[in-house]
Amino acid sequence: MKKIVCLILAVCLSFSLFAAYNRLGIPDSSELRKTYEESWFTAPLEQVRFNISEIKANENGEKFQIRLEENDKTFNIFVSPRALIKVNVYSDKQMVTEEQEVFPGDASGSWVLIRDKNSGKPLRIRYYFMRDSEVFIQFTPQGKTALADLVIFGNYAARGVPTGMPFEKFYTASFEDVITITETKIPWNYVIVDSQMYHSSKQMCAVIRERIPNIIYTEDAMYDENCELVHISTGKKFDNIEKSDKSDKKLFLSSAGFVKWIADGLVEPLSGGLLKREPLIKETVSVKDNGRQGVLSQKYDLFFSLDWIRNLATALISVYAGKNYRSNQSGVDVTVNPFASSITDKGVANTVTFVENSGYTVPVLKSLMYVLAATEPGAFYLGAIRGADRTVSPEILAFNDCVVFFPYFQDDGGFSCTVFMNGRELSIDDFCMFYAKDFVYLTRVKSSERFFPN
Repeated sequence: MKKIVCLILAVCLSFSLFAAYNRLGIPDSSELRKTYEESWFTAPLEQVRFNISEIKANENGEKFQIRLEENDKTFNIFVSPRALIKVNVYSDKQMVTEEQEVFPGDASGSWVLIRDKNSGKPLRIRYYFMRDSEVFIQFTPQGKTALADLVIFGNYAARGVPTGMPFEKFYTASFEDVITITETKIPWNYVIVDSQMYHSSKQMCAVIRERIPNIIYTEDAMYDENCELVHISTGKKFDNIEKSDKSDKKLFLSSAGFVKWIADGLVEPLSGGLLKREPLIKETVSVKDNGRQGVLSQKYDLFFSLDWIRNLATALISVYAGKNYRSNQSGVDVTVNPFASSITDKGVANTVTFVENSGYTVPVLKSLMYVLAATEPGAFYLGAIRGADRTVSPEILAFNDCVVFFPYFQDDGGFSCTVFMNGRELSIDDFCMFYAKDFVYLTRVKSSERFFPN
């Protein structure tokens, strides 16, 4: 009899430990939510309003707050984990820093049920599981089952995926349950990452950042294989740069020259030399001679920066592999289509993520960089910006400028994307704001700790 009792206790203990486990290590409120279903999740709004917000701890001692928040059309029930923030408290004599408890509704480990205010019907359940609150999974009822959506910075990586489970299952399901239920249906590889795999990208960013004060933006300027300052357009040396400036450790670089300077910092430690100009200006796009682009190409260089970043990335992979590749053989172009639709001001809209020889719309870039950082850790991306010249009619679309993106995850799991352009650093949000109406074509390059720019 004792053996049977011990066995039952062991089974119960192992189940309890499994229920509290999740592979991301986020706070879990599933056991607490089992006690809230009738009084909070399914009760009428009038009754829910009488409920008092309360704080309880789960089996691991992690505190959660359950509370009601209302807006014009919905009422939301949060089960949110505790976070500590430091607050400066001032008095007549001194300032003291104290820790205060808060329970953010979008913190990692937070669960929220959104219900319609008029009918009381459930609209969706959302799980926050990453440090970035704009990355989440949610479930919506359809008939007797629930559909799943995975959202990354306003873009759907998965939408309306059947789970085969009743919607009510997610009133009490743990996050580990969620992963198990959707493991073969949701692209979890887009969001579950190893934050220790980005050291080389961070180091490259630090080196570039250190050299930025010495860079002077100079139109059409690059350094050739002899470290001579030359015009990209002609290959001829610059004759209007003072010798005193040249000897002052200043770097004179155009938009394209700047990304070549970064590429040279990877190439020189391996090959002992810098990249030549001629292979970088080779055409990589074919257009019909009698088409509009073909006619315009006779007067304008419509694909300059696209050719440049393709040839640069191809040169780098050739050096890495010790074998010469052509741009159409190198596999450097980024052509993934991870999103089918986007959240806009007018609702959900279908999205064509990638367009051949145009690239990606800028508004999708932050979401895309998140996915690329998760699925291609340690890579960075050369970008060619396709902008519009609206001084002529009809407007001309051309690739003129270059940019570099370094997406990575911090040690705490938070996402970052460092952007360098024209010898300056800017945030991914600022870049997306400045170039909101443009396209960016991307090529991939492997980052390296052996990075020594000239």
